[in-house]
Amino acid sequence: MTAGGLLSPYRVLDLTTERGLLCGQILGDLGADVIQVEPPGGSRARRIGPFVGDEPHPDRSLFWWAFSRNKRSVTLNLESDAGRVMLQRLVEGAHFLIESDTPGRLAARGLGYDDLAAVNPALICVSISPFGQNGPKAGYADSDLAIMAAGGPLLLTGDDDRPPVRLSVPQAYLHASAEAAAAAMIAHNERQRSGRGQHVDVSAQQAVAAATQSGILSTAVGFFDLKRVAGGARYGPFTVRFNYPARDGYVSITHGFGSSFGPFTRRLMEYVYDEGFCDEATRDKDWLGYVEQLLFGQEPIEEFDRVKQVIENCTRTKTKAELFDAAHRRDLLVAPVATMAEVAESPQLMARGYWCDLEHPELGRTVRYPGPFARLSCAPITYRRRPPTVGEHNAEIYAGELGCTPADLAALSTQGVI
Repeated sequence: MTAGGLLSPYRVLDLTTERGLLCGQILGDLGADVIQVEPPGGSRARRIGPFVGDEPHPDRSLFWWAFSRNKRSVTLNLESDAGRVMLQRLVEGAHFLIESDTPGRLAARGLGYDDLAAVNPALICVSISPFGQNGPKAGYADSDLAIMAAGGPLLLTGDDDRPPVRLSVPQAYLHASAEAAAAAMIAHNERQRSGRGQHVDVSAQQAVAAATQSGILSTAVGFFDLKRVAGGARYGPFTVRFNYPARDGYVSITHGFGSSFGPFTRRLMEYVYDEGFCDEATRDKDWLGYVEQLLFGQEPIEEFDRVKQVIENCTRTKTKAELFDAAHRRDLLVAPVATMAEVAESPQLMARGYWCDLEHPELGRTVRYPGPFARLSCAPITYRRRPPTVGEHNAEIYAGELGCTPADLAALSTQGVI
């Protein structure tokens, strides 16, 4: 471990597009030297809005900013022979390479895992793709909507009386990227023992399948299929509700049963009773065995619907802050549904120093970023670099490390290699 971060001795070549940018950022946050390898003109991820000042520009994409801090940028045309040779020279000194190309496309250009391992046997190559590197869907076109549908979570997104809807912010490749970063570390642990690299194959479909938690297993174990309901979920004949109105917005309540959630629901109903919104019989239902009572008809579904209405009658009279305070005092699974402004102004986040300011000298301003994903006591995550501009570090890397002269760089630029 060094003062520069857990991964400060290591270099990552990041060839990903919008499919996998987060993976490299995670490794960069942990201290790795991440070099984003982009085509001349910049990654297509830079063309995804919104843009600072509503001005479309490759260096003003907020999508790019969100997933590209703690990286350096070089441009390199991998369609050219010279570009492929330069990448192989970079591979010689790298420890990880992340890519998100269509399966087989890099191999067709002589840049597959076997080709790269021949240059650097210790290299860990991480491939992020929609459906994995092989199988009948390996070459399918992708979108966040398609992957979330193929992996399962889309089933639960939307209203029960219409087709499912996509999430406003694409999620599939965020799941895949996080798993790719973790898998890279597992491979790195093995490399420390054997000295050998390996190929890590991450399927976004499989990554998001895990996001269904146990719901994806419902049919296999003979339980009721999980169905989508806005603000909740449907299990067989009954609907569990999660969102409840407050005086100034909404709160999320985990209103569950059984040994895991029943005790929380018991305390919730004690609170509702103390506030004068239900009687003792409602408060004292068997919340541990309530699912079985509903499934076997001992408790009518209409009675469960009445209980949910009783809870709503209570929450409507309270502010989000009052309900959150009650949750702290009484150990309830109640959390406010925060607006973006409330997140930005959160006293908790501010007290922990969560927000990080980064200088953007190219814009002449400072920009506030969301903070690190973890707080590490011995090697804290730091934001060493703001997201790079297109090819910002070409000279630094090609000249400073590969020995290219200014004339070489000018020729490579003219030839469309960088």
